[in-house]
Amino acid sequence: MGTAVLARYGADSLRHRRESGHGYDLRGEVDVRDEGFLRAAEALTGAPISWGDDIELLINGDAIFPRYLETIRGAESTLCLLTYVYWQGEIAREVAAALSERARAGVECNVIIDAMGGVKLERELIDAMTDAGVQVTKFRPPKVYAARRLANRTHRKILVADGRVGLTGGVGIAEEWTGDAQDAEHWRDTHVRVEGPVVRGLFGAFAENWLEATGEVLVGPGYLPALEPRRDGEAGGPMMVVRSSAGVGDTNTEALFYLAIAAARETIDLTAAYFVPRPAFSDALVDAAGRGVDVRVLVPGSNIDKPPVRVAGRASYDELLEAGVVLYEFQPTMLHAKTLTVDGCWSSVGSVNFDNRSFQLHDEATLCVSSPHFAGLLTEQFERDLERSERIDHGRWSGRGPAQRATEATLKLARREL
Repeated sequence: MGTAVLARYGADSLRHRRESGHGYDLRGEVDVRDEGFLRAAEALTGAPISWGDDIELLINGDAIFPRYLETIRGAESTLCLLTYVYWQGEIAREVAAALSERARAGVECNVIIDAMGGVKLERELIDAMTDAGVQVTKFRPPKVYAARRLANRTHRKILVADGRVGLTGGVGIAEEWTGDAQDAEHWRDTHVRVEGPVVRGLFGAFAENWLEATGEVLVGPGYLPALEPRRDGEAGGPMMVVRSSAGVGDTNTEALFYLAIAAARETIDLTAAYFVPRPAFSDALVDAAGRGVDVRVLVPGSNIDKPPVRVAGRASYDELLEAGVVLYEFQPTMLHAKTLTVDGCWSSVGSVNFDNRSFQLHDEATLCVSSPHFAGLLTEQFERDLERSERIDHGRWSGRGPAQRATEATLKLARREL
C-alpha cells in the first residue's frame, strides 16, 4: 500500500515539476515574423502548419452567437460541438433547438459537455436534444475511483460543421455571454470562425475528447472532407490549432506560450480571464520587459466570477510592475477573453487562460495565426478594452495594506489548483 501511495504521489509531483521552480530557457534566436518560429512551434506542439484559411474575428455575444447559430443551421452532414460551459438562458435553448432541428433533418449531431462545466444545464434541454437524435455525452462525470481526476476537465470550446467550418475561442453557451459587454450581466469575450484546412485541427481536438467519452472514432468524408487551401484565405496567414491535455511534463500550450513570449522583440498584448502565472511565466514576462518589449497585460477587475483567482493573480503584480510590465484591470463586466498578440504579427485565440489550470489540469485548444492583419484587429480590440480598464499604478499598488498582502500570499499557495 505504501509503495502505491508513493507512486501516485511521485507521478503527481512529476506532473507539477514546474512548481519546484524550474523555468525555461530559449537556446538560440527566433523571430515570430519568420517561418523559423512556426517550425519551432510545430516541432514543440506537434500541431501542423496550415495555409490558405479564412478567419473572422468575433467580439462578444451579439457578433458571436448569430454566426454560431448560422453555422449549426447550415450543416448538411455532421455537427460536432464541444463546450465546457453549457448553462441556462435563451441562448442555451436556441442552440439546443438548432441542433435538434438539424438532427431531425438527418445531420449527425455530436455534443460533448463537460460534466462539471455543464452542471447548470437543464435536464429538459438534454432530453429534447437526445429525443431529436442528437448524441449528447458528458465528459468525465465524477466517479469515486477517479476522484484525483476531478480537476482534469475539457475546457475546449469548439464547433465544427461538415468538417469544413469551425469556431473556437472563449465563449460558453449561457446568458452571460450574450449582448455586447454592456453591463455586469453580459461578459466580454472573443471567438473566431475559420474555413479551410485548419478546421481539421479543430475537429481533431473534438475527436480526441469524443473518443475518450464514447469510445468512438469519427471517420468518413462527413467529418474529414478533403480541404483544399482557399485562394482568398491567404490574407489570414499560416495557422495552427494547438491542443493540450493534462499529463506528466510540460503541456503543448505551456511550451507554446513560453516560446511566443521569449521570441517577442517589440510588443506583447496578453488578455487573460484568469491570470495566476507560475514563477516561470512571471520570469518570462519580466525578461521580455527587461529586453525592451512593451508588455501589456489585461485581466478582469472586480467584476470577476472567481474572486480568489483574482487575488492570487495579484500576488504577482509587484514583480511585474517593478520590471515595467503594464497591468490593466477591465472594469465594466467579467473579461473572459483569452488572447495573446506578439510583435503585431503572431496571435493566439482560444480557451487557454494564463494559469496552472489551463496549462496543466485542463484539456485546451487555441488557434494560432501568423498575420499582421489579424494581429492588427486584435490590437484594435485590445485598445478599445483598455479604454474601459483601470491601469494599475505601481506606487499606489506598493502602498496596499498588510491584510491585502497576506491574503494574496495565502491564495498564491493554492496557485497550482486555481
